[in-house]
This record gives sequence, C-alpha cells and structure tokens, in this order.
Amino acid sequence: MSLSVRLQHQLPEMALDMDFDAPPGVTVLFGRSGSGKTTVVNAVAGLLRPSAGCVSVDDWVLFDTTKGIWLPPHRRRLGYIFQEGRLFPHLTVRQNLAYGRWFAPRDAKREKPDRVIEMLGIGHLLNRRPAKLSGGEKQRVAIGRALLAAPRLILADEPLAALDEARKTEILPYFERLRDEISVPILYVTHSAAEVARLATSVVALQDGKVVRHGPASEVLSDPSVAPAGIRAVGAVLRVRVAKHHEDGLSELDAGGARLFLPRVAHRIGQDLRIRIPAQEVILSSKKPEGLSALNVLNGHIEAIRAGEGPGAIVSVKTQAGVVLARVTRRSLTSLGFQPGSHCYAVIKTVALAPEDVGGALSG
Repeated sequence: MSLSVRLQHQLPEMALDMDFDAPPGVTVLFGRSGSGKTTVVNAVAGLLRPSAGCVSVDDWVLFDTTKGIWLPPHRRRLGYIFQEGRLFPHLTVRQNLAYGRWFAPRDAKREKPDRVIEMLGIGHLLNRRPAKLSGGEKQRVAIGRALLAAPRLILADEPLAALDEARKTEILPYFERLRDEISVPILYVTHSAAEVARLATSVVALQDGKVVRHGPASEVLSDPSVAPAGIRAVGAVLRVRVAKHHEDGLSELDAGGARLFLPRVAHRIGQDLRIRIPAQEVILSSKKPEGLSALNVLNGHIEAIRAGEGPGAIVSVKTQAGVVLARVTRRSLTSLGFQPGSHCYAVIKTVALAPEDVGGALSG
C-alpha cells in the first residue's frame, strides 16, 4: 500500500506546505525540532485540520478538502505509536493487546495475535501489567496493540526518543521486521540519522514546513546541503553481507567484494545488512596507509567535494564497497592536492561504527 500526502496550513511559526508520495514500507519524516514532522503526523491522524490538502492510503481517503471529505480520527483506521507506550496501567499485556483488536472492523484483514506476539517477542509478558515492564518492553507491546487494531496506516512519532541507547538497540530490529513482513505502510518521525539509515524505505527531509529532499536514505543522508539533523548526521549507507564471525570478536562483512570489519554483529552469516558510516569517522590518504591500527581501508577515487561555510568539506569517494563520505578540512584537501578524480584511500576505524548503525537490509 502506498501513501499520498498533500498539506497546506498556516501555523504561527511557519507555513506548512507538503507534497510527497511514499511507497510501501517505512517512510521517515526526518528533520530538526520545529521542522513540521509532528504537525504532519497530527494532520494525518485527524488531530489537526489543515487549510487545504488530501491524504490517502491507496483508495482510502482520510481527508480531501476539495471534495469535502473529512474522516474523524476514530474512523481513520490508524495505529499510533507514541514516544511512551501509553498502555493501560490496570490491564495486563494480554488485555492491552486485546483492546487493539476490539477496535478492528469486523470485515478488516486482521493480523493473527499469535504471529504478532511471536514477531515482537512478548509471549512471556502476557500476564504482566505495564508497571512490571521495561521501557523497551512497553514499546513492543504498544507496537503489537497498534498492529492488532487492523490499521491501514501506522504512525510512529519518535517512538524511541524516550529510550536509552540499549533499549533503542533492542527495539530497532522489531521495526525492521514490521517493515519487511507487514504490508501496512508506516509513517515514522525521527531526528536520528541512525534510525533513518536502518529503517527507511524512503526519507522525507523537512525544514521550516517544507520538503527539502525526498528519496532513499543513502541519498538523503549523503547530502550535506540537506543535513536536517546537522552536519554530524551526514554519512554513507552501504549494503553489505555478513561473511564471517571471527573468534577475536570481529565480524567480517562483504561490501561489494571489499572486506569490512566491525565489532561482532548479531546477524547470521550470509545475511544482508545496511550499515551507516558517519562522515566524521572517515579519514583520507593519498597513499595506501601502513602501520595503522585501522582495519578498514578502501581504495577509491574522489567523485565530488562539497565545501561548507566553515573550514570543512564533505568528500564523496567512490569505492568498491559503494560511495563513502569523509568530513575533512579544506586545508587537508589543499595539502594533499585532492580534487574530483583524484585517487585516494578511505580509512574507517573498526570501532567507530556503533550497534545502532548496523541493521537488516530491506528485503529484496
């Protein structure tokens, strides 16, 4: 199922003007605080009535101001996942899940409860109440409740923002499974580049109520002119395959025939992954480095150099593994004589890649 969004609305702080279509999967609204992400979600949910626009999921029209269509929130067939689980404290996990099913229309295509429970790994929690759950467990139950309501669209408004890094790492694989195994489109709000890199089927980058870039995560995150979450969000997204797990705690990845080493990943040999390599974690050399502790050295040539307003620049390096980005100073570029077409080596520290930067690749 595909999602179509057209919105115009005047807010006190900005004029909202959105127009994008999203394919099945996870569409990420990505941008800084105040860029309009939550406003878009509220309009889709029916919590904000925009001046003009239309939102539809395939032939299911949520509203269309030109045709006078406006479905109230309770008739929009939405599953909403908030920053906090917002579970009913007096109900068990089993009862919270059943509450979601209670709202599903009788003729709706329903997910089987057993499948949802297995997918989210919450079978052992069914008799507990929310007070006895961790933050990550609460979010998994909230996801299950949303799925069992038989939604046509799932809204996830910064669902990991209230969690610590360990809990975020716990939850991200479940959103990957939703993306790959559930046909319901997901509109996902975040300002985290790591979440975008791991989850997004498509990315809508927002700034001041406008769409400034729309496309795959690899394109949006590599564009420093967008950088909705700041220059530190700029990075490359590579598709790799797990080749081997070594006894010293490293995993070896096949990146288009090149080898990359990461701290051990919790994925089976042969599995395809997406990894995000932040530009500030890459250094460049004009000669093949020797005597370095870094294990990842990629041979390539410079495709483009994009200088910023300050002393830095983002360098795109075409390698066997794909395009890698490096954030370096313009002084370094001058001293090395680098320009588009120059041969170079991209050096990546093995321990520079965090667990949240590694996730399952999109199916197919």
